Parts: sequence; structure tokens; C-alpha cells
Amino acid sequence: MKLMKRGKLAQSTGCNLGTIRYYEKIGLLHEPDRTESGHRVYSPDDQRRLQFILRSRELGFSIGELRGLLGLVDSDGYTCGEVLDVTKRHIADIKSKISDLKKLEQTLSAMASQCAGGEVPECPVINTLFDDRTLN
Repeated sequence: MKLMKRGKLAQSTGCNLGTIRYYEKIGLLHEPDRTESGHRVYSPDDQRRLQFILRSRELGFSIGELRGLLGLVDSDGYTCGEVLDVTKRHIADIKSKISDLKKLEQTLSAMASQCAGGEVPECPVINTLFDDRTLN
């Protein structure tokens, strides 16, 4: 088995060294083995786990969701149905965020449409932001 130091792990995965440290600190990555001189060394399984974490984060899974997925994987007794449940909850969360973003876009577009731009100091966008009653 080929072991690598943290710098090589970072380079091979495209992950920042600080991010690797953080994932170790919060327990997403297991504590790595160490050489006799104290250097952390990572196995191909560690690299694979980090790639799983990074890909999951790219797909928007939260640290909590990721902790749940890795808990399932680490238990060696997970089912595809359990993973599907986590994924469906994540999809519902994404749909909710998309809906919220669409509402935000509509509100900001309405505010921007009231503004003529130009050089006058009176700005409908600023006025709307100061007057929270107009945003409801």
C-alpha cells in the first residue's frame, strides 16, 4: 500500500491543506497514521474518503449530512434506501433554496425596476432597503 504525506494528499485531490486539517479536526477524516518521525501519512482509502467528502461538498451536502452519510458508510451495514433517504432530503432542501432564491430575485428585480439610475441622490433601492415594510 502506497502511503503519502498530507501535501501529496492535498496535491492529488486538489484540496487545500487547511481543509484537510479541518476535516480531520471535525472527524470527517480519520486520524491518519504517523511515521516514526511523526509525519502524518495517508492511505489510498484516506484519499478515497477525502475525494468522497470533496465531491459531496461540491454537490451541496452540509457537514451534518456528510457526517450522516459517512456514518452509514463506516457502519458497513448501510442500505441503499438509507442513502436514498438522505439524498431525497437534500434534494428537498435544494428545491426550497431555489424557491427562496427565485423570491429574492423577484424582490430585487422589483426594487431595481423602480430605480432610474442617474446622478440623483434619491434612490428607490436604498429607500426600499431602509423601509422593511415594502419588502413584505
